[in-house]
Amino acid sequence: MISHPFVKINLGLNVLQKREDGFHDIETVFFPFKGIYDTLEIVSGEDYSSTSFGLLERYAPEEISQAITPDGSVMVTIARRGGVGWDPLTDITVKACALVRESCKIPPVKIFLEKTSPVGAGLGGGSADGAFALRMLSDMFSLGLSREQLIEMASRLGSDCAFFIDAVPSFACGRGEILTPLPENLSKKLSSLDIRVRIPEGISVRTAEAYGGIVPRLPQVRITEVLEKPVEEWKDLLVNDFEETVFAVHPRLAELKKEIYAEGARYVSMSGSGSAFFAIF
Repeated sequence: MISHPFVKINLGLNVLQKREDGFHDIETVFFPFKGIYDTLEIVSGEDYSSTSFGLLERYAPEEISQAITPDGSVMVTIARRGGVGWDPLTDITVKACALVRESCKIPPVKIFLEKTSPVGAGLGGGSADGAFALRMLSDMFSLGLSREQLIEMASRLGSDCAFFIDAVPSFACGRGEILTPLPENLSKKLSSLDIRVRIPEGISVRTAEAYGGIVPRLPQVRITEVLEKPVEEWKDLLVNDFEETVFAVHPRLAELKKEIYAEGARYVSMSGSGSAFFAIF
């Protein structure tokens, strides 16, 4: 089975307060962006893969990482331009398999992931991979996992993983796992916008780095109220609280935001904890 996990952007992001469990309560709107995506294939251990030969042909050996779990339940192959940079066995798709095995019996599998979405850009590419893997495993092996079960499992993989189970424009709160689909009229308005994503070269932002020095606060206007307004009014109302801390560490990002506005964008913001920007033209 093959899928193409796509990324998301954050329309506004308010960090409200720190929780007792060490996480933060946030408010944001997750919006799917299908222009950037990975390719994920999962097959049973003895089955033929459509993706593997393509990866081997298009990537240099040093750009492909492969590993097998100690119990032999998962073989994972990841290809990425410039190299993978992490242990394949720690990839979220492998974690998704382990999570499914906690409650369901599935045979050994092979995972092939072509990682084209950026890492450390605030677009949730890894979270998408994990959520899509859960959905694929449920479908492949007829596990009958309900939407609610998939969402619960996805939220255990990562704070924004649950969004990618349905992947519809949604208001998110809590750690990002409590989701409410946007009203149809607002969803249509957002879907009609000309949204473009810009990914700065050579800059990635760790989540811990983004949260460093963050000052939680309640927003003056709720995000959904701002989104109802004309786009031209968003500039001073629809904010991403991470920009202040991330720009202090990466001043080039602050310059890039100004440059995109100078190109004629109606609205520009960093997505999630950065470093990618999205712009509305």
